[in-house]
Amino acid sequence: MSKICQITGKRAMHGNNVSHSKRRTKRVFDVNLFTKKFYWVEEDCWISLNISAAGLRLINKIGLNAAIKQAVEKGYLQ
Repeated sequence: MSKICQITGKRAMHGNNVSHSKRRTKRVFDVNLFTKKFYWVEEDCWISLNISAAGLRLINKIGLNAAIKQAVEKGYLQ
């Protein structure tokens, strides 16, 4: 499973751990990602998505069908 949200396209970011002595070492900021099943009324089926918390808020705001259409247009969902 890749660490990319299928609705928003969010992915892991790279940055630094900074110690007290200001030494920097590389680290990865992962996305708040989880697998969730949704019932898609228009297609009358259940779908499973790897989705971030921001993607879940987007689905609650604009609806599942509109969010999937938007993700396909932007190329996040095949």
